[in-house]
Amino acid sequence: MDSETLVQSQSTEIRRSEIGPLLESAKIGSTVLIKGWVRAFRANRFIALNDGSSINNIQVVVDFENFEEDLLKQINFHACISVKGKVVESKGAGQKFEILAEEITILGGSDPNLYPLQPKKQTMEFLREKAHFRMRTNTFSAVFRIRHAVAFAVHKFFNDNGYYYLHTPIITGSDAEGAGEMFHVTTLEPGNAPKTKDGVVDWKQDFFGKATNLTVSGQLQAEIGALALGKVYTFGPTFRAENSNTSRHLAEFWMIEPEVAFFDIFDDMDLAESFVKYLVNYVLEHYPEDLKFLDQRIADLEKNMKKEERRPMGLVDTLRFVVDNDFERITYTEAVNLLRNSKPYKKGKFEYPVEWGSDLQAEHERWLVEKKFQKPVIVRDYPKDIKAFYMRLNEDNKTVAAMDVLFPGIGEVIGGSQREERYDVLMDRIKEMDIPEEELWWYLELRKFGGAPHAGFGLGFERMVLFITGMANIRDVIAFPRTPGSAEF
Repeated sequence: MDSETLVQSQSTEIRRSEIGPLLESAKIGSTVLIKGWVRAFRANRFIALNDGSSINNIQVVVDFENFEEDLLKQINFHACISVKGKVVESKGAGQKFEILAEEITILGGSDPNLYPLQPKKQTMEFLREKAHFRMRTNTFSAVFRIRHAVAFAVHKFFNDNGYYYLHTPIITGSDAEGAGEMFHVTTLEPGNAPKTKDGVVDWKQDFFGKATNLTVSGQLQAEIGALALGKVYTFGPTFRAENSNTSRHLAEFWMIEPEVAFFDIFDDMDLAESFVKYLVNYVLEHYPEDLKFLDQRIADLEKNMKKEERRPMGLVDTLRFVVDNDFERITYTEAVNLLRNSKPYKKGKFEYPVEWGSDLQAEHERWLVEKKFQKPVIVRDYPKDIKAFYMRLNEDNKTVAAMDVLFPGIGEVIGGSQREERYDVLMDRIKEMDIPEEELWWYLELRKFGGAPHAGFGLGFERMVLFITGMANIRDVIAFPRTPGSAEF
């Protein structure tokens, strides 16, 4: 029987079973059809097969006397095969059952001498260069299943709580944070753009009739939605042209930004805490096997490290640390006082200074979470001079109603605020920070006609996935990372 005939007969006789569900519900004695990629083929007898539906492989037992030698030679690492066989009790440890192969078809061969990945440990740097294959590894298949789970949980949380999903524009004419590090969007020819009489680029002749950029945030547009629909959230790609080649930065990443009418800063903190707990709980409940694998991976990596270089807790324990504790809530001023009275500060252990008016650094945030309170912390009421123009000015005229959620090992995961709803105060802030008023005419009008108190926050999706998976580099939790000097795949 040739390969084409075999595939046709299989499709009429029996439907393919996914390996993940099959591992949970297979019946001894039943005949099944599975398809996947070969993770190992030992002694020309035992195939470890995986189709991406689970971190766990299924073992296929091959009686080599029943198959041609030429076929067996094609069952190489990461070859794709189809197996029809009977479910039998396993004689080995580690699995309840295995598949006794009756028919094998090679769906896609893999030359072991040419295939870029070898059945051995590979560095993260090497796997980033082979992003078209890295999802086939145990580590990355686990990471991207969890990434899916977190994304699904985001939508489920907001839908179940009455929020409306708002698609905000990727191309924008405004800068939400005044960062100035944005990607320009233009159809004008570089070096040959039309100029005004003053010798500057005439953006009126560009596609949109004005200067435009890739968005750094959907927040400002989400405020429009909140002041009409009450509760909205955005979940989309954002872009920053910051030339930063660190393990915490991407040029293209995804942001989750809820915005809620009639919320103050305390409502905002309540929402942030319940939201992140929900995300972590969802993964703990639905993807325990992937977390177990990633937890063990971290333990193996840290086995030969010094104690001070290891994580304070294992991965699952860290996640439990978040969901099992009420978040501590303090003001920025209280945080600064605690830090300045701490042993690390007095002994000069902090790399960065601790001064009122300066932003808290990751080392300060981690000390508050891991040492001082031993629970996640929300810090609020930051100095106005280090925060964005749209944050509500407090009565002291020195701080704004801003808040950050701090996690162990990673520091800030959420930044949010009550928005400034008072037209006159917002105008003063815009002038004070030299922000072009004409670019935000519509934002100001929201305050003039039916304005209302409202609040929201931003959660970097990749940073959350980084925390939940325990990966060390943010480039390893997005399928095709975009970073300075790199736009492959």
